[in-house]
Amino acid sequence: MAFLIRLIVLALIIYLFYRLIRYIVDPKRKLDAALESGTYYFLDDVKNVQKNFFIALRGVLFEGEKYLGTTKNSFEVVTIFVWVEKPDQLQGFTKEDFHFLEKEIGMNYPEARINWKNPIERLMKQEEQT
Repeated sequence: MAFLIRLIVLALIIYLFYRLIRYIVDPKRKLDAALESGTYYFLDDVKNVQKNFFIALRGVLFEGEKYLGTTKNSFEVVTIFVWVEKPDQLQGFTKEDFHFLEKEIGMNYPEARINWKNPIERLMKQEEQT
């Protein structure tokens, strides 16, 4: 009987340790932590085109939707739409911040054309017109 109790306690300790490790390395937890601290974090499953990616930058959450298309030699992500759920949080952002995001997205998807949704799109188009 004592052996069975020890085995159950050992199994419980191993399970709790496993759950702790999974919590520490959870990418969604890291994204939430980056949002709270105002740091940069890029959460993406590069191998799964159907999953959107998320970027945390200065406390704002950006979401990107990927679309598969053809290039000269293969199928790649060719179009990406990026938006923010709460546009009022963009106060203080500059064009340089969005260029930084384009560069970071381009590192994972070099063939992709990045399209911003409003109000970011208006800001980026002002740059092209001037």
